[in-house]
Amino acid sequence: MMELNLTRVDYMQAGATSQKCMSLLPPVLGKTQKVVMGDQEGLFQCIGMKKGEPQHVFKTNISKKINRIELGGPIGGTRERIFLAVGSEVKGFTKKGKNFLKFDTNLSEPIQSIYVEGSELLTCGNFVYNHYHDCKDTNYFLSGDKISDIVCLPMDRNPDITPILACQDRVLRVLQESELLYEVEVPGPPTVLQLYGNTAGEDGNEILYGTSDGRVGLVQISKECPSHKWELPNEKRNGGVMCIDNFDITADGVLDLLLGRDDGQVEVYSYDESEDPVHRYSHTCSESVTAIHAGNVATAGYDEIVCSTYPGWLIGLTSEHLTKGMGPTEVVVTAAASNKISNLKSELDTLQQKVLDEREKYQQTANSQTAISAIPNFSINDKFVLNREDASYTLSLELQMPIDNVLLQSDVPIDLLDVEKNSAVVSYSACNPEDGNFLLATYRCQANTTRLELKIRSIEGQYGTLQAYVTPRVQPKTCQVRQYQIKPLSLHQRTHVFDDTRPLNTVKLTGQFSLAEMHSWVSFCLPELPERTPPGDVLTFHFVSTFLDTLLECEYRKGQAVFKSDNISTVSILKDVLTKEATKKKIRLDITYDIVEDSVPYTLNLIHPKLEYQLLLAKKVQLIDALKELQVHENDMSFMSPEYRQILEDADALQVEYKRQPCHLERLYGMITDLYIDKFKFKGHNVKGKVPALLEVLDNYDLQSLVQFFESA
Repeated sequence: MMELNLTRVDYMQAGATSQKCMSLLPPVLGKTQKVVMGDQEGLFQCIGMKKGEPQHVFKTNISKKINRIELGGPIGGTRERIFLAVGSEVKGFTKKGKNFLKFDTNLSEPIQSIYVEGSELLTCGNFVYNHYHDCKDTNYFLSGDKISDIVCLPMDRNPDITPILACQDRVLRVLQESELLYEVEVPGPPTVLQLYGNTAGEDGNEILYGTSDGRVGLVQISKECPSHKWELPNEKRNGGVMCIDNFDITADGVLDLLLGRDDGQVEVYSYDESEDPVHRYSHTCSESVTAIHAGNVATAGYDEIVCSTYPGWLIGLTSEHLTKGMGPTEVVVTAAASNKISNLKSELDTLQQKVLDEREKYQQTANSQTAISAIPNFSINDKFVLNREDASYTLSLELQMPIDNVLLQSDVPIDLLDVEKNSAVVSYSACNPEDGNFLLATYRCQANTTRLELKIRSIEGQYGTLQAYVTPRVQPKTCQVRQYQIKPLSLHQRTHVFDDTRPLNTVKLTGQFSLAEMHSWVSFCLPELPERTPPGDVLTFHFVSTFLDTLLECEYRKGQAVFKSDNISTVSILKDVLTKEATKKKIRLDITYDIVEDSVPYTLNLIHPKLEYQLLLAKKVQLIDALKELQVHENDMSFMSPEYRQILEDADALQVEYKRQPCHLERLYGMITDLYIDKFKFKGHNVKGKVPALLEVLDNYDLQSLVQFFESA
């Protein structure tokens, strides 16, 4: 395979952009393609390139945040009409900039995503899907969870309109008119949808999806049931997928898969004979990629990938070589590049002068008696996402301007884990847990850092609020606070699979509560649940613990709720929190429970491999210093056992792993202790006095001894 060499070019910066707010107009023979872009400040612009420099074809100020840009056209024809989602309106523009459509849907929530197929307009708010035929309301659907994106199978190959909604509860909902045809289960919360190969494959029914936990997959949508073709796991733990495109950037005659992620990764995958994508190229931007397309943009004959980022940058990764090599060390810059450098220098000089003038003006105003200091407004693109792989939360904060510092404060115990991509300097301040302050940490960012990523691990059963105080490098100094709820069962994640053959403990609650009240209490306890109560008389949700792989089933209706789990601690936490919430509302709950004795050894067996691994890791790390000292004094290390030699070889990797998960062992000890206390709490016994004896058994760990200790007490 030929290596893919692409050169980055930064074209321009607009305002902050939302997901899918940049697109390329279709190519015209012999001409380069135009770029259309809309930002959160309401500026909509069409840009063409002349000698590598961006030139405005047209520019329109819509004065409202642009949520989405989508291209449309006749069915099976060229998509050259531009549609914008602005609040509850859809605006249509020709490629020359003429506004031919202004359609107010009168929806109560703003339109977040749109799709246009011929004269069919499909719109989605957070929960509501609407279909308009020639701007007349035709179909409607209320989704059970938040909608992230929408596509429709091409109508030139499918006679019916088949919309597919990507929903936060890890399903793609396939609709027929106003009815749900079926649901397609996907491995993570889907964030983006795209037709496979731009035409939905050979049969016009193949859809690509990307998830917030970084996976990508291909699914075939038939009339009866879906068929999963392939799925790309996220082994490198890259960011969530924000945008997808198909383009033959490798010039091998087969369309490649292009991905843009929220951690700034731009990736290219090629399809080999087995049809599974193979990674070919990646480039790291320092900002979230909000849209990705490819075509012929700057120079005729040279294909390039064009991306927009959250802070509003329009960047290109071009196959054109902007420097020409003359020898091993010499590089001759092309005339076009030289011209660009001189233009940039003069632009930089102008900007520096402008900054000096504005600074002088500000100083004069600051000393004035009548002038009022205004707080600069800035938006934060933030995400707080649970990772299945290491049972931790990723908190990402992104600004348009450089971040000066971020202060984290928590009223519950949490661990901050090491992040390799993070170059910020962290310092901890002393805090008093008795005052409800368990963490005070400050991250000081390096110059020009616009994105910060942090990793956090919480303790289940302890719930509260994590606050992030974000201060950018602007004058006058200003700060914004973001709050994130640490839920009682924060390390649980929605799942589609529930194994009811496991030994399940059951807690049943009955009382004078409505379905909506119980849903609000359960969503207070567990992540990934919709804010509003989904339709239906009975609601069922399944969860898996990302830390222990134990399961939880929640089934509730008006006046009754049943919770089943193979982990006693899970149902114990739920019982305690729900009782507390009901007491606040002065609602009396009757509680019955069925505790299965076999569930305790079952849970201990699930913990066993993790605990054994962590104990072995801790033991190896303790030996490293002594072994290194031996290595210094002994020339020949052959007398050592192969095990010790292996520890010396892997010393750096072992220390990095141990440092990355500093409190893993304590967490596992804590979970076993909670399991022991909760088991006997349901029997009405208080065994907190026996905890030191339990810790002694754990220090000389053996699974059988531990199970016997649980059974003998």
